[in-house]
Order: sequence, then structure tokens, then C-alpha cells
Amino acid sequence: MTRRRDNGLRRDNGLLDGENRLLAGHPDLDLFGDELKRLDDALRRRVNADRESLEKGLAQLVLTLIEVLRELLERQALRRIEAGSLSADEVERLGETFMLLKQRMEELMEAFDLEDEDLNLDLGPLGSLR
Repeated sequence: MTRRRDNGLRRDNGLLDGENRLLAGHPDLDLFGDELKRLDDALRRRVNADRESLEKGLAQLVLTLIEVLRELLERQALRRIEAGSLSADEVERLGETFMLLKQRMEELMEAFDLEDEDLNLDLGPLGSLR
């Protein structure tokens, strides 16, 4: 019987058929069984896909982005107020709008059980968001 090698496996050992398809696993693959179980356990711990944590995580992300935008808009409004480019009515409306936004943010944070620190971002040399 002639022995031919295909991809490191011999035809006469029963592992390859005539079309070079693997028919059975190599006995050394059992060595990886414990490693696969360990990786599966680690992935299950890291990927926590329950509905409540996903909703809370998404709410935290969205509220953090809103907080960043609110901070930027508030700083811009203060610059415009200091520069005198806004009328008294515009200043009043801006103040009212920022107060309403802050109240709504607090309501949403309470609904998703988030604290101020949960929305904090480290902005590097600029400091933290809150």
C-alpha cells in the first residue's frame, strides 16, 4: 500500500477520505478540551448579556454623551453671555433650558440607578467631566 501525505495526514490512517475531507479528529485534540472549557467559562463571565445590564449600560453611554454635550453647550453659552452677544431674553431662555435639562437628566439617572460618578469621563489633560 502506498502512503501519500496530504496536509500532514496519511490517507491510510483513516483520517482523510478520497476528497481530502477530515473524517475524524486527531487524538491529540483532546489535549485542548480543558483549554476550550476554560475559554468558554471566561467568555461567559465577560459577556454579560442579560437585559437589565444591557439597558443600564446603554443608558449610561447615552447619558454620558448627553452630559458631555450639555457641558459644552453650557460653556459656550457662558462665553456668549460674558461677551454680551445675547439679549436678556436669550439668557433667560438658556438658563431655563439648562435647568430643565438638568432635571430630566436627574430623572433618567434615577430611573436607571446611575450616580453622577457613573457619567464621569477622564478627559486627560482637560480633567474629568464632573
